[in-house]
Amino acid sequence: MFKIISFGIVGSGWRTEFYMRIAQALPNRFRVSGVVMRDENKGLEFEAQWRVPTFRTIEQLLEKTNFDFIVLSLPWEQLPIYIEKLAGLGVPVLSETPPAPTLDALNTLYKTIGPDAKVQVAEQLALQPLHAARIAIANSGLLGTVSQAQISVAHGYHGISLIRKFLNISFEDARIHGYSFSTPIVEGPGRYGGPAEEKPSQSKQTVATLEFDGKIAIFDFTGDQYFSWIRSPRVLVRGDRGEIMNSQVKYLQDYQTPIELELRRVNAGEGGNLEGYYHKGYLAGERWVYSNPFTPGSLSDDEIAIATCLEKMAAYANGGPSFYSLAEASQDHYLGMMIDRAVETREIIQTNKQAWA
Repeated sequence: MFKIISFGIVGSGWRTEFYMRIAQALPNRFRVSGVVMRDENKGLEFEAQWRVPTFRTIEQLLEKTNFDFIVLSLPWEQLPIYIEKLAGLGVPVLSETPPAPTLDALNTLYKTIGPDAKVQVAEQLALQPLHAARIAIANSGLLGTVSQAQISVAHGYHGISLIRKFLNISFEDARIHGYSFSTPIVEGPGRYGGPAEEKPSQSKQTVATLEFDGKIAIFDFTGDQYFSWIRSPRVLVRGDRGEIMNSQVKYLQDYQTPIELELRRVNAGEGGNLEGYYHKGYLAGERWVYSNPFTPGSLSDDEIAIATCLEKMAAYANGGPSFYSLAEASQDHYLGMMIDRAVETREIIQTNKQAWA
């Protein structure tokens, strides 16, 4: 039996519905105690749709509900205000990304609340099943010493979060060179569905190199990749004894014996399987390198990752370990902004230690 994790939500953005779907799919694991929505009419509509109470102010949520922590699903510029407010009250906070919009705001927030505030950030990308499987292999020693990661998966801080995980980097300084260019593409689907007609568009691509001490990363992303039917994510991670290329793993058992494995996704409910449809995990050969902790819930990979954030946050709020701290989130956003600066100026950017490092 699991203890039900209860959390409140401040905000009604696109991400809020992810949390609601998770709680709806896994009622024995998660419960939304209430949602703060300033607009009363929208609040009433939300209550009718999701069967949870809504409140007009955060004070009402804190006073009238029981929770393990509060999730902030708000615009960038509002997050520091609410993080600081809740941290000052001693309320554990799981903030959406990034925790503040600018470098000055990141430094000010960290200096204001300090390293001991109960704050984590909901960066879920590295917790998605396939990425989690890759990271487990990269950190297992199977590839030897990992010194290179080429990531074409997500924009800015999201992509940087994967780079740091694969290279096992914390707050090391980097030399960054970047550039961008545009190429033609037929406009594809977006956040809310497929295209209504064929329409030509321009696809802006950003490529950057990040040189750390003895390690290098290549960041490569075009915004179309998130939803496009014709632009694919790519991951290459290299160590001195092997590499991961998308779902293929190559490594040396010894210097004369190369081994090749495929990361194989395992789902229930396919073919003649009658267990119900859900994701089980990833196998590399005969070994599980990722197991979904939320079976038999029928969740998308991103929802599995967000549910993992919620589970880790509950443990953290009760004295457990940090899993993606304000410092880590700030560092990833900082490096993402420095990529943008390198692209804009066409100069090599040298990063330096910030308040959180």
